[in-house]
Amino acid sequence: MPLVGTGEIVASSPGGVGAFNVILLEHATAIVAGAQRAGRPVILQISENCVRYHGALEPIALAAMAVARRAEVPVAVHLDHATERSLVEEAVALGIGSVMYDASALPDADNVASTAEVAAWCHERGVWVEAELGEVGGKDGVHAPGARTKPHEAVDYVARTGVDALAVAVGTSHAMTTKEAVLDLELIADLHRAVPVPLVLHGSSGVPDETLRQAVRRGMKKINIATHLNKAFTGAVRDHLARDEKVVDPRKYVASGRDAVAREVAHLLEVLS
Repeated sequence: MPLVGTGEIVASSPGGVGAFNVILLEHATAIVAGAQRAGRPVILQISENCVRYHGALEPIALAAMAVARRAEVPVAVHLDHATERSLVEEAVALGIGSVMYDASALPDADNVASTAEVAAWCHERGVWVEAELGEVGGKDGVHAPGARTKPHEAVDYVARTGVDALAVAVGTSHAMTTKEAVLDLELIADLHRAVPVPLVLHGSSGVPDETLRQAVRRGMKKINIATHLNKAFTGAVRDHLARDEKVVDPRKYVASGRDAVAREVAHLLEVLS
């Protein structure tokens, strides 16, 4: 099946859309395996931190797109949390069809101006753009647990920037390893009624399954998950190494992590459907 765009998946999926972060090639193959098991489309996300880990965007991006093209379900590849325009431009040149441009650390006026410029540039090239409002407190910025996006500010931001999707703060936080996040479900419903573009939930690893279901029912569309899969991957590798202290072939224990991620992806896609 050919590589598809994030916007196409978001527009055509009746429920929530799972967007899972790729760290290693094994993550990409595992995420697609889980999506095929669930019979659901999926988004492979490559973050700026992932690019930094690999030393460049091209190797991991081309690998992820190759995995996507061989999938039996629709798969998109998305650049996540890019703070540098140069990285956005490189991603587009490589064939990545959607980007999350993150200018949230900038003052509001600069965030709007920079995001609007990037969005216009991307739209000229047929690329779908996600963004988020500025920081509103805490080291985790817009996604600190106490942060909340105000509907009227979200509407204004979308109008001024022209973005295709908006990440909103409703109670999640990045890098949570326990499912203790408490979402403001009424705020999600209010945002969904007010904002004319799809809503994105960052930091979804910390959200219990039933709360994710409720968030989707109230209008949350793209659900970003990274840490939960990393936790599953690492736990499975640890268990394998503990069972077999003589193993030296990384394919044997890394495969345990890959299989664990595939199971979690299949489960989460069912939760979001």
